[in-house]
Amino acid sequence: MNISIFDAHSHYDDEEFDEDRDQVIKELKDHDIVGVLNCGSSIEGSRFSVKLTKKYDIFYAAVGIHPEYAYKFNDDTIKELRELAKNKKVRAIGEIGLDYYYRENPSRDVQKAVFIRQMELARELNLPVIIHDREAHEDTLNIIKQFKDVIGEIHCFSGSVEFARECLKSGYYIGFTGVVTFKNAKKVINVAREVPVDRILVETDCPYMTPVPFRGKRNRSEYIQFIMSKIAEIKELEIEEISKITISNTKHLLNL
Repeated sequence: MNISIFDAHSHYDDEEFDEDRDQVIKELKDHDIVGVLNCGSSIEGSRFSVKLTKKYDIFYAAVGIHPEYAYKFNDDTIKELRELAKNKKVRAIGEIGLDYYYRENPSRDVQKAVFIRQMELARELNLPVIIHDREAHEDTLNIIKQFKDVIGEIHCFSGSVEFARECLKSGYYIGFTGVVTFKNAKKVINVAREVPVDRILVETDCPYMTPVPFRGKRNRSEYIQFIMSKIAEIKELEIEEISKITISNTKHLLNL
């Protein structure tokens, strides 16, 4: 059974796809993938994401600098992101945000400054944002609240139910990856139970975050069916309904 899918966050520019990218993407339509948002993490990844949109009709792009690469950010970076965003298929600024997990990451002050610069760009261009938040919930929320006229998605949500409620109040969508299918996913499942279905997005973060039963293997957009199946179970809805709603949600966020 093919269930229609809009993958709200992918990285088909990743080197994991270098050997067979064209073949994998060609197969997506056979699996009823109706849309894919490819998110830049670096300036190189942002450029590649735009290239993918020109080659494949189901692809859209987000352009931005992941906190891991915040130390490379400068005035030229923001100029190029602004230029890339002129492409009509660039539908968001991302993947941007904060990551406090690794000590060797750029300093928190650098990350916050780069995050704010890109939130300002999103406001300037009237585009939504795709936010990476890892062990930085308080600072992420504080920055979100500074930009009341910017909406977006908290990608691969890992916070508490209380944090989810605050994000929802700010007009954000909540993104669920394969993590919701993991055995130790009680926290994420509780969030999925809380978040209204019209604010849920489904995403691969491919090639990462692969859901059960393919956990440990390279992720692909068609595997989102297992994420939707779990959310359908949590919400006591049919998977077809989750498919329709999440596609509608993604299109609404990206103004498609």
